[in-house]
Amino acid sequence: MISLSFNSYTKKWKMILALMVAITISFQVSANTESQPLEDAIIGRWDLSIDLGNKVVPSWLEVKLSGIATLVGYFVADGGSARPIAKIYFKEGKVSFSIPPQWEAVDKDMVFEGVLVDGKLSGTIITSSGKTQKFTGERAPLLKRDKPVVWGKPIQLFNGKDLSGWHPSKSKNQWVAINGVLTSPQSGSNIITDEKFEDFKLHIEFRYPAGSNSGVYLRGRYEVQIEDNYGKEPSSIYFGGVYGFLTPNEMVAKVPGEWQSFDITLVGRLVTIVANGKKIICDQLIPGITGGALDSKESAPGPIFLQGDHGPIEYRNIVITPGK
Repeated sequence: MISLSFNSYTKKWKMILALMVAITISFQVSANTESQPLEDAIIGRWDLSIDLGNKVVPSWLEVKLSGIATLVGYFVADGGSARPIAKIYFKEGKVSFSIPPQWEAVDKDMVFEGVLVDGKLSGTIITSSGKTQKFTGERAPLLKRDKPVVWGKPIQLFNGKDLSGWHPSKSKNQWVAINGVLTSPQSGSNIITDEKFEDFKLHIEFRYPAGSNSGVYLRGRYEVQIEDNYGKEPSSIYFGGVYGFLTPNEMVAKVPGEWQSFDITLVGRLVTIVANGKKIICDQLIPGITGGALDSKESAPGPIFLQGDHGPIEYRNIVITPGK
Protein backbone atom coordinates (compact mmCIF):
# COMPACT_ATOMS: atom_id res chain seq x y z
CA MET A 1 0.00 0.00 0.00
CA ILE A 2 2.81 2.39 0.86
CA SER A 3 4.49 1.65 -2.47
CA LEU A 4 1.28 2.39 -4.43
CA SER A 5 0.71 5.65 -2.55
CA PHE A 6 4.26 6.76 -3.21
CA ASN A 7 3.96 5.95 -6.93
CA SER A 8 0.71 7.90 -7.14
CA TYR A 9 2.32 10.87 -5.39
CA THR A 10 5.29 10.75 -7.78
CA LYS A 11 3.02 10.64 -10.84
CA LYS A 12 1.13 13.72 -9.64
CA TRP A 13 4.36 15.73 -9.25
CA LYS A 14 5.57 14.57 -12.65
CA MET A 15 2.32 15.82 -14.17
CA ILE A 16 2.62 19.16 -12.36
CA LEU A 17 6.24 19.52 -13.47
CA ALA A 18 5.36 18.74 -17.10
CA LEU A 19 2.55 21.29 -16.98
CA MET A 20 4.92 23.95 -15.60
CA VAL A 21 7.43 23.25 -18.38
CA ALA A 22 4.67 23.46 -21.00
CA ILE A 23 3.48 26.80 -19.62
CA THR A 24 7.05 28.16 -19.60
CA ILE A 25 7.65 27.10 -23.22
CA SER A 26 4.30 28.55 -24.26
CA PHE A 27 5.17 31.87 -22.58
CA GLN A 28 8.57 32.00 -24.31
CA VAL A 29 7.05 31.24 -27.73
CA SER A 30 4.40 33.88 -27.14
CA ALA A 31 7.03 36.45 -26.16
CA ASN A 32 9.14 35.64 -29.20
CA THR A 33 6.08 35.83 -31.46
CA GLU A 34 5.16 39.23 -30.09
CA SER A 35 8.69 40.62 -30.56
CA GLN A 36 9.17 39.14 -34.01
CA PRO A 37 7.18 41.78 -35.94
CA LEU A 38 9.43 44.49 -34.44
CA GLU A 39 12.55 42.76 -35.78
CA ASP A 40 10.84 42.08 -39.10
CA ALA A 41 10.26 45.82 -39.45
CA ILE A 42 14.00 46.49 -39.84
CA ILE A 43 15.25 43.18 -41.31
CA GLY A 44 15.84 43.41 -45.05
CA ARG A 45 17.53 45.67 -47.59
CA TRP A 46 17.25 49.46 -47.60
CA ASP A 47 17.97 51.99 -50.33
CA LEU A 48 19.38 55.12 -48.71
CA SER A 49 19.95 58.69 -49.88
CA ILE A 50 22.53 60.83 -48.06
CA ASP A 51 22.37 64.63 -48.14
CA LEU A 52 25.88 66.09 -48.48
CA GLY A 53 24.59 69.63 -48.66
CA ASN A 54 25.60 70.33 -52.25
CA LYS A 55 24.30 67.02 -53.58
CA VAL A 56 22.47 63.82 -52.63
CA VAL A 57 24.39 60.54 -52.95
CA PRO A 58 23.15 56.94 -52.78
CA SER A 59 23.89 54.43 -50.05
CA TRP A 60 22.61 51.00 -49.05
CA LEU A 61 21.99 48.93 -45.93
CA GLU A 62 21.12 45.30 -45.30
CA VAL A 63 19.94 44.06 -41.88
CA LYS A 64 20.03 40.32 -41.20
CA LEU A 65 19.27 38.05 -38.26
CA SER A 66 22.24 36.08 -36.90
CA GLY A 67 21.09 33.24 -34.65
CA ILE A 68 17.87 34.02 -32.78
CA ALA A 69 18.48 37.47 -31.36
CA THR A 70 21.47 39.27 -32.90
CA LEU A 71 21.13 41.66 -35.84
CA VAL A 72 24.07 42.00 -38.24
CA GLY A 73 24.35 43.34 -41.76
CA TYR A 74 26.18 45.06 -44.62
CA PHE A 75 26.61 48.71 -45.51
CA VAL A 76 27.59 50.48 -48.74
CA ALA A 77 28.59 54.13 -48.50
CA ASP A 78 28.63 56.50 -51.49
CA GLY A 79 31.91 54.85 -52.52
CA GLY A 80 33.79 51.62 -51.86
CA SER A 81 32.50 48.10 -51.35
CA ALA A 82 29.89 46.45 -49.15
CA ARG A 83 31.26 46.14 -45.62
CA PRO A 84 30.08 43.83 -42.82
CA ILE A 85 28.39 45.21 -39.71
CA ALA A 86 29.23 43.16 -36.61
CA LYS A 87 26.13 44.18 -34.65
CA ILE A 88 23.08 46.33 -35.28
CA TYR A 89 21.00 47.67 -32.38
CA PHE A 90 17.26 48.05 -32.87
CA LYS A 91 14.84 48.97 -30.10
CA GLU A 92 11.60 50.94 -30.04
CA GLY A 93 12.01 51.96 -33.66
CA LYS A 94 15.58 53.23 -33.24
CA VAL A 95 18.43 51.62 -35.18
CA SER A 96 22.16 52.19 -34.74
CA PHE A 97 25.53 50.66 -35.53
CA SER A 98 29.15 51.61 -36.02
CA ILE A 99 31.62 50.51 -38.66
CA PRO A 100 35.37 51.06 -39.15
CA PRO A 101 36.53 53.54 -41.83
CA GLN A 102 37.21 52.23 -45.32
CA TRP A 103 39.28 55.04 -46.78
CA GLU A 104 40.14 57.55 -44.07
CA ALA A 105 43.50 57.11 -42.33
CA VAL A 106 41.88 57.61 -38.92
CA ASP A 107 41.11 55.26 -36.06
CA LYS A 108 37.50 56.32 -35.64
CA ASP A 109 34.34 54.42 -36.54
CA MET A 110 31.51 55.76 -38.66
CA VAL A 111 28.32 55.98 -36.56
CA PHE A 112 24.87 55.36 -38.04
CA GLU A 113 21.75 56.38 -36.08
CA GLY A 114 18.22 56.33 -37.42
CA VAL A 115 14.55 55.91 -36.66
CA LEU A 116 12.00 53.76 -38.45
CA VAL A 117 8.57 55.41 -38.80
CA ASP A 118 5.79 54.09 -41.06
CA GLY A 119 8.25 51.93 -43.02
CA LYS A 120 10.66 54.81 -43.70
CA LEU A 121 14.16 55.31 -42.32
CA SER A 122 15.72 58.66 -41.46
CA GLY A 123 18.59 59.82 -39.31
CA THR A 124 22.22 60.86 -39.30
CA ILE A 125 25.60 59.42 -40.17
CA ILE A 126 28.69 60.72 -38.40
CA THR A 127 31.59 59.88 -40.70
CA SER A 128 35.01 58.74 -39.54
CA SER A 129 36.27 62.25 -40.26
CA GLY A 130 33.61 63.75 -37.98
CA LYS A 131 31.16 65.11 -40.55
CA THR A 132 27.43 64.80 -39.85
CA GLN A 133 25.24 63.75 -42.76
CA LYS A 134 21.46 63.35 -42.87
CA PHE A 135 19.92 60.36 -44.64
CA THR A 136 16.55 58.97 -45.62
CA GLY A 137 15.77 55.43 -46.71
CA GLU A 138 13.09 53.09 -47.95
CA ARG A 139 12.86 49.33 -48.30
CA ALA A 140 14.57 48.11 -51.47
CA PRO A 141 12.33 46.53 -54.13
CA LEU A 142 12.52 42.79 -54.82
CA LEU A 143 12.65 43.33 -58.62
CA LYS A 144 11.12 39.92 -59.29
CA ARG A 145 9.82 39.32 -62.81
CA ASP A 146 6.52 37.46 -63.20
CA LYS A 147 6.96 36.69 -66.89
CA PRO A 148 9.91 35.68 -69.09
CA VAL A 149 11.62 38.58 -70.81
CA VAL A 150 10.93 39.13 -74.50
CA TRP A 151 14.03 40.59 -76.11
CA GLY A 152 13.85 43.53 -78.48
CA LYS A 153 16.20 44.58 -81.23
CA PRO A 154 19.91 45.20 -80.50
CA ILE A 155 20.96 48.85 -80.22
CA GLN A 156 24.44 50.18 -80.96
CA LEU A 157 25.18 52.45 -78.00
CA PHE A 158 28.42 53.80 -79.52
CA ASN A 159 28.46 54.75 -83.20
CA GLY A 160 32.26 54.67 -83.44
CA LYS A 161 32.43 58.26 -84.69
CA ASP A 162 31.49 60.61 -81.84
CA LEU A 163 29.89 60.74 -78.39
CA SER A 164 26.28 60.93 -79.62
CA GLY A 165 23.97 59.35 -77.04
CA TRP A 166 26.46 59.85 -74.21
CA HIS A 167 27.26 62.58 -71.72
CA PRO A 168 30.11 63.02 -69.20
CA SER A 169 29.56 63.08 -65.45
CA LYS A 170 31.60 66.29 -65.12
CA SER A 171 31.86 69.49 -67.12
CA LYS A 172 35.42 68.64 -68.12
CA ASN A 173 35.42 65.64 -70.46
CA GLN A 174 38.41 63.58 -71.58
CA TRP A 175 36.47 60.92 -73.55
CA VAL A 176 36.99 60.90 -77.34
CA ALA A 177 36.07 58.68 -80.28
CA ILE A 178 39.19 57.49 -82.15
CA ASN A 179 39.01 55.02 -85.04
CA GLY A 180 35.86 53.32 -83.74
CA VAL A 181 37.08 53.22 -80.14
CA LEU A 182 35.57 55.12 -77.19
CA THR A 183 38.74 56.26 -75.46
CA SER A 184 39.58 57.76 -72.08
CA PRO A 185 43.34 58.49 -72.34
CA GLN A 186 43.63 59.56 -68.71
CA SER A 187 41.69 59.68 -65.44
CA GLY A 188 38.80 62.13 -65.47
CA SER A 189 35.06 62.06 -65.98
CA ASN A 190 32.85 58.99 -66.19
CA ILE A 191 30.59 58.71 -69.24
CA ILE A 192 26.88 57.89 -69.20
CA THR A 193 24.28 56.92 -71.80
CA ASP A 194 21.46 59.37 -72.36
CA GLU A 195 19.00 56.50 -72.64
CA LYS A 196 17.92 54.41 -69.65
CA PHE A 197 17.20 50.69 -69.54
CA GLU A 198 15.51 48.15 -67.29
CA ASP A 199 16.24 44.52 -68.28
CA PHE A 200 18.80 43.93 -71.00
CA LYS A 201 21.61 41.95 -72.56
CA LEU A 202 24.82 43.94 -72.99
CA HIS A 203 27.86 43.14 -75.13
CA ILE A 204 30.89 45.35 -74.54
CA GLU A 205 34.58 45.10 -75.44
CA PHE A 206 37.39 46.87 -73.61
CA ARG A 207 41.16 47.24 -73.36
CA TYR A 208 43.35 48.69 -70.62
CA PRO A 209 47.06 49.25 -69.98
CA ALA A 210 48.93 47.66 -67.08
CA GLY A 211 47.66 48.69 -63.67
CA SER A 212 44.52 50.44 -64.93
CA ASN A 213 40.97 50.15 -63.65
CA SER A 214 37.44 50.84 -64.89
CA GLY A 215 33.96 49.43 -64.54
CA VAL A 216 30.62 48.99 -66.30
CA TYR A 217 27.66 50.18 -64.22
CA LEU A 218 24.38 48.40 -64.99
CA ARG A 219 21.38 50.73 -64.69
CA GLY A 220 23.96 53.14 -63.29
CA ARG A 221 23.87 51.23 -59.98
CA TYR A 222 25.68 47.88 -60.15
CA GLU A 223 29.36 47.90 -61.11
CA VAL A 224 30.94 45.02 -62.98
CA GLN A 225 34.61 45.49 -62.24
CA ILE A 226 37.30 45.92 -64.90
CA GLU A 227 40.84 45.84 -63.56
CA ASP A 228 44.30 44.52 -64.37
CA ASN A 229 44.05 41.33 -62.28
CA TYR A 230 45.65 38.79 -64.61
CA GLY A 231 46.85 35.73 -62.70
CA LYS A 232 45.16 36.60 -59.39
CA GLU A 233 42.56 34.61 -57.47
CA PRO A 234 38.98 35.75 -58.19
CA SER A 235 37.38 38.28 -55.88
CA SER A 236 34.21 40.36 -55.79
CA ILE A 237 36.38 43.49 -56.13
CA TYR A 238 38.49 42.12 -59.00
CA PHE A 239 37.92 41.57 -62.71
CA GLY A 240 34.39 40.37 -63.54
CA GLY A 241 33.03 40.74 -60.01
CA VAL A 242 29.90 42.69 -59.13
CA TYR A 243 31.81 45.04 -56.89
CA GLY A 244 31.81 43.94 -53.26
CA PHE A 245 28.95 41.45 -53.76
CA LEU A 246 29.45 38.67 -56.32
CA THR A 247 32.70 36.76 -56.91
CA PRO A 248 33.40 35.12 -60.30
CA ASN A 249 33.95 31.36 -60.30
CA GLU A 250 37.36 31.86 -61.95
CA MET A 251 39.75 34.60 -63.00
CA VAL A 252 39.63 34.96 -66.78
CA ALA A 253 41.30 38.37 -67.21
CA LYS A 254 43.79 38.57 -70.05
CA VAL A 255 47.10 40.37 -69.94
CA PRO A 256 46.97 44.17 -70.27
CA GLY A 257 46.84 45.54 -73.81
CA GLU A 258 44.56 42.81 -75.19
CA TRP A 259 40.93 43.34 -76.17
CA GLN A 260 38.51 41.60 -73.79
CA SER A 261 34.74 41.30 -73.56
CA PHE A 262 31.74 41.05 -71.28
CA ASP A 263 28.35 39.62 -72.22
CA ILE A 264 26.03 40.57 -69.39
CA THR A 265 22.37 39.67 -68.91
CA LEU A 266 20.44 41.57 -66.23
CA VAL A 267 16.82 40.69 -65.42
CA GLY A 268 15.49 42.24 -62.24
CA ARG A 269 18.27 41.55 -59.75
CA LEU A 270 19.51 38.42 -61.51
CA VAL A 271 22.75 38.77 -63.43
CA THR A 272 24.75 36.44 -65.66
CA ILE A 273 28.22 37.48 -66.78
CA VAL A 274 30.24 35.86 -69.55
CA ALA A 275 33.77 37.25 -69.64
CA ASN A 276 36.09 36.46 -72.54
CA GLY A 277 33.76 33.63 -73.58
CA LYS A 278 33.54 31.97 -70.14
CA LYS A 279 30.52 32.09 -67.84
CA ILE A 280 31.89 33.42 -64.55
CA ILE A 281 28.67 34.44 -62.78
CA CYS A 282 25.45 32.53 -63.49
CA ASP A 283 22.00 33.89 -62.65
CA GLN A 284 23.08 35.37 -59.33
CA LEU A 285 21.11 37.92 -57.30
CA ILE A 286 22.65 41.38 -56.87
CA PRO A 287 21.73 42.39 -53.30
CA GLY A 288 21.97 46.15 -53.77
CA ILE A 289 23.75 49.14 -55.25
CA THR A 290 27.53 49.21 -55.37
CA GLY A 291 29.77 52.11 -54.38
CA GLY A 292 29.83 54.93 -56.92
CA ALA A 293 26.25 54.34 -58.11
CA LEU A 294 24.39 57.26 -59.65
CA ASP A 295 21.38 56.82 -57.36
CA SER A 296 19.62 54.30 -55.13
CA LYS A 297 16.28 54.26 -56.98
CA GLU A 298 16.45 50.56 -57.78
CA SER A 299 12.90 50.24 -59.08
CA ALA A 300 13.58 52.72 -61.90
CA PRO A 301 15.35 52.15 -65.23
CA GLY A 302 18.90 53.45 -65.40
CA PRO A 303 21.71 54.13 -67.89
CA ILE A 304 24.89 52.31 -68.73
CA PHE A 305 27.81 54.24 -67.33
CA LEU A 306 31.50 53.62 -67.85
CA GLN A 307 34.08 54.51 -65.24
CA GLY A 308 36.77 56.88 -66.42
CA ASP A 309 38.22 58.17 -63.15
CA HIS A 310 40.56 55.26 -62.35
CA GLY A 311 42.99 55.28 -65.27
CA PRO A 312 43.15 54.97 -69.06
CA ILE A 313 40.54 52.71 -70.72
CA GLU A 314 39.16 51.94 -74.18
CA TYR A 315 35.76 50.56 -75.20
CA ARG A 316 34.26 49.41 -78.50
CA ASN A 317 31.36 47.36 -79.93
CA ILE A 318 28.91 48.39 -77.20
CA VAL A 319 25.58 46.73 -78.05
CA ILE A 320 22.52 46.50 -75.81
CA THR A 321 19.44 44.37 -76.37
CA PRO A 322 16.62 45.69 -74.18
CA GLY A 323 13.93 43.48 -72.73
CA LYS A 324 10.25 44.18 -73.25
